[in-house]
Amino acid sequence: MVIGAGVVGLAIAQRLARGGREVLVLEQEAWPGQHASSRNSEVIHAGIYYAPGSLKARLCREGRDLLYAWCAEYAVTHCQVGKLLVAVEPAELPALQALRSNAQANGVELQTLSAAELHAREPALRGVAGLFSPLTGIIDSHGLMGSYEAALQQAGGTLQCRTRVERVDAIAGGFRLSGDSAGDAFTLTCRYLINAGGLFAQALAAAVDTMPEQQIPPLHLCQGQYFAYSGRSPFSHLVYPMPEANATGLGVHATLDLAGQLRFGPDVRYQQQLDYAMDESRREAFAQAVKRYWPDCQAEKLVPAYAGVRAKLSAAGEPAMDFLIQDHSSHAMPGLINLFGIESPGLTASLALAEEVATRFKSLYPI
Repeated sequence: MVIGAGVVGLAIAQRLARGGREVLVLEQEAWPGQHASSRNSEVIHAGIYYAPGSLKARLCREGRDLLYAWCAEYAVTHCQVGKLLVAVEPAELPALQALRSNAQANGVELQTLSAAELHAREPALRGVAGLFSPLTGIIDSHGLMGSYEAALQQAGGTLQCRTRVERVDAIAGGFRLSGDSAGDAFTLTCRYLINAGGLFAQALAAAVDTMPEQQIPPLHLCQGQYFAYSGRSPFSHLVYPMPEANATGLGVHATLDLAGQLRFGPDVRYQQQLDYAMDESRREAFAQAVKRYWPDCQAEKLVPAYAGVRAKLSAAGEPAMDFLIQDHSSHAMPGLINLFGIESPGLTASLALAEEVATRFKSLYPI
């Protein structure tokens, strides 16, 4: 049983089904990917920012290559547009160099650009130097999830939406799940349970009757808003300023969708409750952030697009934390795997996360 039909849950489910497991996916919403999987930048990340040796660094790099190959094989719309990382002021040059060094430690090569080379690529940009990441791309996240669902079904797996798990009891040889499915109470049993609940992973873990509370990490909800830009985009690449000092976000960056529409975001705002409401009063703050690297940005052309919420393990002001994958070696509950803090680069890493889970299954629970 896989709980959660976001991009990571579906990737894991199809991988296990294709490996010979009998797989059922339960999703509480009316259709897959209604939360973080469809409320993000839709960027295929190269693996630049993450701490060397971390799960995020390794799985992003592996997932990136797997994802490009998957898109080619399954005709998922994507484009390897490349990304520019920009130092706007001379004071940001050390941060730019630090990113280059971090990328090198992660096995990601970047091309160093002078101010002239930067402006040759993107004449509208303001900057004193830059780095070019050729492996960064954009992807149709809904198309990707559709391809994972199709692969799951072709391997004999099943997806059941409108099904919310409310209680999990550990029983001999597995687990008994109970909850609500389209208004009707249900009870199901399974031998193995994978918690890929994303924003709801902690709540699901807490619903497991024998799960120690101290082994469930705190959840910190972090909202990020996006504004679209009306009019023609001046950019042909993604544009990222230097990351914010507290490492919570990567700055208000410029991304393109597959139709060439320019949008900016996300910003960073921690919240107490899950809330996707846009705050239009943030328009001017967005405009000021963007004008640092694109002076011609006009605030009146920024149009509210959407907001997403990240499932962070770190609180405001704390260093970013790694993905957390718990199996029974850490929580002493055979058959249960929890995935916590699967924020960016979760979409990029989805196939690598699936391989990681499949490898643990093969080791712990051979068929």
